[in-house]
Amino acid sequence: MLTILGTRNLNNLGIALDSLAANRLRSFLTALGIIFGVGAVIAMLAIGKGAKEEILNQMKLVGVNNIVIKPKEEGGKDGNAAAGGQQSENSDAKDQQPQEQKKRRFSRGLTLQDAQNIRNILPSVEAISPEMLLDQDIIYRGKSGKLKMAGVEPAFFSINNIGLSSGAMFNPGQEEQGEAVCIIGSGVKRRFFLTEDPIGKSIKCGTQWLKVVGVTEEKYISDATKSNLGIRDYNMDIYIPIRTMLIRYKNPAVQNTGLPEGVYYSEEALAELSANAKTQHQLDQLVVKVKEGEHLGQTANVINRMLKRRHSDVTDFEMTIPEELLKQQQKTKDVFNIVLSAIAGISLLVGGIGIMNIMLASVLERTKEIGIRMALGAQKKDIVMQFLFEAVLISLCGGIIGIVLGVLGAYLVDKIADIRTLISGVSIFISFVLASSVGLVFGISPARKASNQNPIECLRHT
Repeated sequence: MLTILGTRNLNNLGIALDSLAANRLRSFLTALGIIFGVGAVIAMLAIGKGAKEEILNQMKLVGVNNIVIKPKEEGGKDGNAAAGGQQSENSDAKDQQPQEQKKRRFSRGLTLQDAQNIRNILPSVEAISPEMLLDQDIIYRGKSGKLKMAGVEPAFFSINNIGLSSGAMFNPGQEEQGEAVCIIGSGVKRRFFLTEDPIGKSIKCGTQWLKVVGVTEEKYISDATKSNLGIRDYNMDIYIPIRTMLIRYKNPAVQNTGLPEGVYYSEEALAELSANAKTQHQLDQLVVKVKEGEHLGQTANVINRMLKRRHSDVTDFEMTIPEELLKQQQKTKDVFNIVLSAIAGISLLVGGIGIMNIMLASVLERTKEIGIRMALGAQKKDIVMQFLFEAVLISLCGGIIGIVLGVLGAYLVDKIADIRTLISGVSIFISFVLASSVGLVFGISPARKASNQNPIECLRHT
């Protein structure tokens, strides 16, 4: 320390400390701008990093390069039939329309065959995950509860980045035969198998007993993420092969047709159903993962045309690309963070101007002190260093207090406002450097003014 500063500079530092200690209130008020500026910088960087981390986590949840297809109710009639009893000059033209156009268009809804066609036709598709959902009463050794059961294919777990903590994935035989097996979420394990290994045990789901073959890894999903993305808590689901769902539980595509349920019907069998049957979507969701991100838009357009053609031009489905929505959300948050960071920067600037203003006033106030120091042998650089030390010390103390307030503020924002924040060592270092730089830059002018004083005139000053 002595080597770096030197004896003279250490003496100047001691004088600066004595001066600040003698004027504590003024020094604290001078540092307020730095305190709030640094605190704002810490909080804003924490909010920005937390927002970025949340977006990345959400992308992991929805998967990268995914297209989500969900069924929806048909929005109105085709409007091809003529209004009854209306006499107009267009009646002859309407009579000439093809008979099939006068009939109500019928769609069998979103089915497994749609998923198979997309898988077979589009080379840009890496994986596809059809999904069926059903609420069921779950019972195991006196414990019961109503949970969501999902009929899925193994691709569901890879697309949604869900791994297994124990057990194994469905094997091809279990999938093809629709066997009574299941994979339970980590939350289900904690609820029903708190003190035992669930692998190999049987759990009653609705009217069926299912053998547990695997348990998923814990997957943290915040309430805000569930709300923003419209996803459920995967930890509390029970997963079964999708053909097990069709065979043992439900097949919505054949409801209201007079055919018995509990049997899997092929595409050919479904094609023979009455065109007057009500549309029943077989799938609750279909997720398509595209190999390359730049092909997302084109693949979505092709899938949209394919499904409309298969559904008799009935738009009974909706498509979304979560990654694009999240990227747009990230851009919005980036703009928000830039604005807030600019405000924090202005606070630091105002704090620096405040330091310079107070130091200039201090030079006038301590003119006689400066003259006495010079008369006793102090050089101009000693006066410069004394006032620079005072400015930098005010900034550093303000910066330290600001860092504490910024960390506390980020913590309160996380806990009270439910906005995720992440504080990094880099943000603290940047804030510390900014605080030091502000004191150094804005302290130069007052220090030079103090050193340029005439010793004789300073001694005459009263």
